[in-house]
Amino acid sequence: MVDGFPSYAPELSREGGGFKPDFFGELAAFEDQNFWFRSRNRLILWALGRYCASFRSFLEIGCGTGYVLAGISKTFQDRKLYGSEIFTAGLACAAKRLTSVKLMQMDARAIPFTDEFDCIGAFDVIEHIKDDEEVLAQVNNALKPGGVILITVPQHRWLWSKADEDACHVRRYSSTDLHKKLEIAGFRILRSTSFVALLLPAMMISRLLIMRRKVESTDGMDEFRISPWLNRLFGSLLDVECWLIRLGINLPFGGSRLIIGLKPAEAKGLQ
Repeated sequence: MVDGFPSYAPELSREGGGFKPDFFGELAAFEDQNFWFRSRNRLILWALGRYCASFRSFLEIGCGTGYVLAGISKTFQDRKLYGSEIFTAGLACAAKRLTSVKLMQMDARAIPFTDEFDCIGAFDVIEHIKDDEEVLAQVNNALKPGGVILITVPQHRWLWSKADEDACHVRRYSSTDLHKKLEIAGFRILRSTSFVALLLPAMMISRLLIMRRKVESTDGMDEFRISPWLNRLFGSLLDVECWLIRLGINLPFGGSRLIIGLKPAEAKGLQ
């Protein structure tokens, strides 16, 4: 146990890297009102209901402040929900939001479960981890045969900027690269689509302004600190995207990507 949480990698609970642990408190206060987090949650909940509606057990890797798990627990009741985070500072924030979710401190590169979960989610997590291929292999091992993985990641390498560096990103993905890594890990891709497509011009302008102003330090959230009317407008645009995705349209470009993968039913956990 570390700070009251079951721990599988205690040596990393405060210095695991890939994120700034003192940022969790501000993030928790920010998520409920921000268009991007709210829209991403709606997309995740839809994808979970569409591609893994009958799941009984769900693990979120890198659950952070518990914002996504809070939405899942309200929408999908009577399910076994688990959240893991390398930093106990994040788990402390998540515990304030979640009452029926089992939380644990864990390194996603060494998941201590085999054939255990119906569904595993990693939402804007693996871009923080250098060994992302090992994480995907570990997820495959932890899923039951026939289990589903849901992933969201930042997309397009040409969008890389100081904002990514300050957010502790290791990379932004191309769809080709991530598809290949998932397939190597043993997954069959069920669905892959961009989102934050209609806001791509705004993202490009924002990053160009950061470069021109030679901003020396951001915290990775500066792009989301916008006026209330812009927050409402951007949220409405992302609602349109979600509607298109629900219709079965895969958006080719966008600041982020959602991928749903299947561990084939005949697959067995890796040893």
